[in-house]
Amino acid sequence: MKKIIIVLLFLPAIIFSQELDATVTINYEQLQTAYKEKLSGFRNQIETYLNTTQFSGRPWEWQPIKCSFNIFFTSASSETQYSAQVVISSQRPLEGLEQSSLMLSIMDNSWSFRYEKNQPLYFNQTDFDPLTSFLDFYAYLIIGWDSDSYDYSAGSDFYREALKIAVLGCNSQYSDAWIMKTTSYNKRAIIEELLEANFQQFRQDFTDYHFNGLDLFYQNKMKTFESIKKLIVNLEALRIKLNRRSVLLNVFFEAKAGEIINYLKQFEDRSLFDVLKRVDPARISKYIEASEG
Repeated sequence: MKKIIIVLLFLPAIIFSQELDATVTINYEQLQTAYKEKLSGFRNQIETYLNTTQFSGRPWEWQPIKCSFNIFFTSASSETQYSAQVVISSQRPLEGLEQSSLMLSIMDNSWSFRYEKNQPLYFNQTDFDPLTSFLDFYAYLIIGWDSDSYDYSAGSDFYREALKIAVLGCNSQYSDAWIMKTTSYNKRAIIEELLEANFQQFRQDFTDYHFNGLDLFYQNKMKTFESIKKLIVNLEALRIKLNRRSVLLNVFFEAKAGEIINYLKQFEDRSLFDVLKRVDPARISKYIEASEG
């Protein structure tokens, strides 16, 4: 039975199942031995925080969202200051199929924070904390992204919470990781685009791509194809209208390009690969190979 999202944020605190089923891995090979010892309990603390915090403040009636945070420590200074790169990914089950759909695959190169061994981690929506606020931001993005795949605009309240964190981050001493930049990925940019009027058609097509497309593949393959086609055609129109690089669309294709190719290769119409070359030139070689295969 398909999941229907009703977004009611911040109900009175009651114990319900959590939204995330997160797996955390860490790599601290670049750090000195002394720092590795200080981080001995870090992985478990982060994983516990993600899997026990009720980010939405409401009942979560569905299976927790499978996601992963792969943390690569790059430096340590003083006794408590760390920097890391993080790969964040999430998955979504598909109706009637055994496989899942990759939803997000983001490399965030900008995480700096203070951490003392075994320090308590608190969920605080008011104050910015460079450690937990980073985790909260991605929790909201993951939940919102997953919610949008079932019901158009169901992720909006989660994106607004993520934007609040981004604004707080921009006004903190860690602002460099949160301010708007002309780079391929930026935390504040992706959230602002998700809430921007120009991208609401994309969000509608994103819902149809999953809920009225991939989820119907096992019973109506042509319906799936039509949903994918509508998404791609509308993305070309959006690209022409924007006339600028979009962080949101780059994040979308980073996770979805391979999946889209695999589905389109099952249909005779190869013209959409030509559209994809224009819409997503960063992966043009993949589309050329698929169109000629």
